Amino acid sequence: MPSIRVTVWNEYRHEKVHDKVAEVYPDGIHEAIAGFLRNQSFEVRTATLDEPEHGLTDAVLADTDVLIWWGHMAHHDVQDEIVERVRARVLAGMGLIVLHSGHFSKIFTKLMGSTCNLKWREIGEKERIYVIEPGHPITQGLDEHFEIPHTEMYGERFDIPAPDTLVFVSWFEGGELFRSGCCYHRGAGKVFYFRPGHETYPIFYQPEVQQVIINAVHWAAPAGGPTVTFGQRPEPLEAVEPYEA
Repeated sequence: MPSIRVTVWNEYRHEKVHDKVAEVYPDGIHEAIAGFLRNQSFEVRTATLDEPEHGLTDAVLADTDVLIWWGHMAHHDVQDEIVERVRARVLAGMGLIVLHSGHFSKIFTKLMGSTCNLKWREIGEKERIYVIEPGHPITQGLDEHFEIPHTEMYGERFDIPAPDTLVFVSWFEGGELFRSGCCYHRGAGKVFYFRPGHETYPIFYQPEVQQVIINAVHWAAPAGGPTVTFGQRPEPLEAVEPYEA
């Protein structure tokens, strides 16, 4: 079976201007994620905002089974043309995993058709993530819940369409709740939103978070099947006598 081809996309802006982020992710958030994915024998490449075409050329996307997206401070700098290119690939079957503040990315809001707004607070509080669909492939290898010691809080209401499957919910030390693992189907593609991943905390080094992302890559990858066609079909499958009114 061929390896799943993964592209990890990151703005790669925070790491260049904020010392605290660079201390946590010296090679960039994209490389932190790519590193543990490569250990799973996925075929992994990275792409960043300031590369030509944001690193998401037609050729790169055609060679991508699952795209992972992390963005925060520069959503507005992503070209609409590239967003539409990614959207078309998702509808055609490419998987998309959107992490943390990527909820405000152009691609996620476009696919959701809503503001994707929420409440937030950054004081480094604890998050407890509960598995509410233990039979779902994205939850494999996890306990009933796991904790992130320090993170940014996201709270409801999360302005998204109701997920096809809600896999995780989060409780925060300050009392808020959040739908933190949301699965969608868009066209032939699968989309997974996963809440953890704030840039000033070492969240992407945590084994449970890595396990979720690894599982999500397997879930979101195209499953094969017949090629879907649209439009006029002049030749019927069975013999039909044309009728003229």
